[in-house]
Amino acid sequence: MSTPVAPYSPTRVPDRASGETSPRAPRDGGVVIGDGTTAATRAKVRWRRWRWVIAVAALVGLVGVASVLPEPRTSGVALAPDNPAKGGARALAQILGRQGVDVTYVRTSGEASAAAKAGTTLLITNSFLLSEDQVHELARTKADLVLLDPQPLLLDAVTDAADVADVAPLSKPGERDAQCADPDASAAGSILAAGAGYMATGSAATICFRATDGAAGAYLAVDDGGRRVVALGDPAVLTNATLASAGNAALAVRMLGHHRRLTWYVPSTADFGKAPAAGPAVSDLLPPWAGPVGLQLLLVALVAGLWRGRRLGRLVTEPLPVTVRAAETTRGRGRLYRRSRSYGHAAAALRAGVATRSAARIGLPRSAGSDVVIDALARATGRRAIDVAALLYGPPPTDDAGLEHLARGLDHLESEVHRT
Repeated sequence: MSTPVAPYSPTRVPDRASGETSPRAPRDGGVVIGDGTTAATRAKVRWRRWRWVIAVAALVGLVGVASVLPEPRTSGVALAPDNPAKGGARALAQILGRQGVDVTYVRTSGEASAAAKAGTTLLITNSFLLSEDQVHELARTKADLVLLDPQPLLLDAVTDAADVADVAPLSKPGERDAQCADPDASAAGSILAAGAGYMATGSAATICFRATDGAAGAYLAVDDGGRRVVALGDPAVLTNATLASAGNAALAVRMLGHHRRLTWYVPSTADFGKAPAAGPAVSDLLPPWAGPVGLQLLLVALVAGLWRGRRLGRLVTEPLPVTVRAAETTRGRGRLYRRSRSYGHAAAALRAGVATRSAARIGLPRSAGSDVVIDALARATGRRAIDVAALLYGPPPTDDAGLEHLARGLDHLESEVHRT
């Protein structure tokens, strides 16, 4: 038999004046239910319980919205038409666009060859990254060519009417007058440029903006059977930093604005022409939504760590008994190598440092393999790949003389890379 439950009645409090009791009203004005709570108190409890979940969900939603928004069309690639930095050429690309020139930015030789049709202009930069097959493929295009500081291999493949001047380049840029009959150079008047430039070997070539000795010029124009070929010795003329100097802007706009379509080719370090690919990257095997979802999960883990993390107390700083300078540590390690005759360890440290700095100088990623580094450095310095491989990955030296010879060779290799 169940016990009957008495119906709920409001709590009564005594009245000090009359001694009678009256129902107690809730302080927040809500309706009191059987457990003694109101709607307002229950809402506060729910908010305290779920506020972190709501905050994390809102953060994930904001990240999801940001991931689907279009990325800004800018980059940090040198001489790229979408790079607003000093070493970029976004200002020139915008000027050409306002003049009615359709600029197409490509990073592979295949895209450049496909877009370079007759009646268009093809701009080629950083030609030291191109292989011989890529050079000949680009030289066969019917488009007008504008070459920025081309390597001798590319210039010889395009025309035999001029050659690279065999003199030391100038260390500082200077203002040079046109002093030639080329209409684009004459319209510019003078430019601010460095570099020795080119010398004519045929009557079809026109040399402008000559150096002080008058033998070589920073600008070359060749009429190659109806196709116009232009070479500019100093790529800095086109950059945002120096475009407004002297007649740089006038020359750049005129030599790139002959046609309505311009293909702007900046070779990528991952562009190897017709060479077989090394295999799909990890990003190629993942679905397109893996990146945004992974970023959201990372942010959720970070917020959860901040939320659940606990500190044991104030951080206490303790001064170290002694401070050792980095230079002293390096010299101490060198003495240990010398005392233990660890020529292999010393050589490995020297090679790793030169390979890392040289690869970063020419734009290679830190994850690039040894074959990629060897090929890129060989193209950048003009050395044979087997010589570069012997310097960076050859057998370790066995005596002091061998280590000194290796260090001198690595220093020469790095200096050649920094001069490119």
